[in-house]
Amino acid sequence: MKPIPVFDAACRQCPRLATHLDAVRARYPEYHAAPVAPFGPANARLLIVGLAPGLHGANATGRPFTGDHAGILLYQTLHRFGFASQAQGVARDDGLVLLDCRVTNAVKCLPPQNKPTPAEVRSCNGFLAAEIAAVKPSILLALGRIGHQAVLRALGLPLSRHPFGHGAEHALRPELTLFDSYHCSRYNTQTRRLTQAMFEELFGTIRARLS
Repeated sequence: MKPIPVFDAACRQCPRLATHLDAVRARYPEYHAAPVAPFGPANARLLIVGLAPGLHGANATGRPFTGDHAGILLYQTLHRFGFASQAQGVARDDGLVLLDCRVTNAVKCLPPQNKPTPAEVRSCNGFLAAEIAAVKPSILLALGRIGHQAVLRALGLPLSRHPFGHGAEHALRPELTLFDSYHCSRYNTQTRRLTQAMFEELFGTIRARLS
């Protein structure tokens, strides 16, 4: 059996997502409007797993968390804790470099209404499993419940054994720890479900573990 790659730029294995991207590409011909590749070094000790590209963010720019509200807090925080060369991510050619950190998504294609179906998350899970195996991170950070569950499925672990919760820490293997955070979405930050202080506290813990 041919091994699953870390990423497939031509993937169309989810019919609903492929059709949606075709429609978005027709409406916004200047957008990336295709599967979005992971961003960051292939041997990073920290691997961050988000949900999926946003319509006017990663789907437009072709880089995770770049060009939308969710990336503002993420890249500011990564920069503050030494994981990024600068505090902003606005375009693929903006000079941003990630340091010992890599960002990926549980679903690599833009879903309608930013909501992938469970079947679509499972369909994309092989790519995440291949990425975790290739990168061999020491720490995984799941942004949101779907990212958390995707990580567990990718590693073949039961969801019931590791419940999601902001700030929760899960020892998955002797050499691998999963941390959870609420997603840094516009909704979560504007409603203060996730504050800058909460996010920075979590990254402070992660940075201390990797020092």
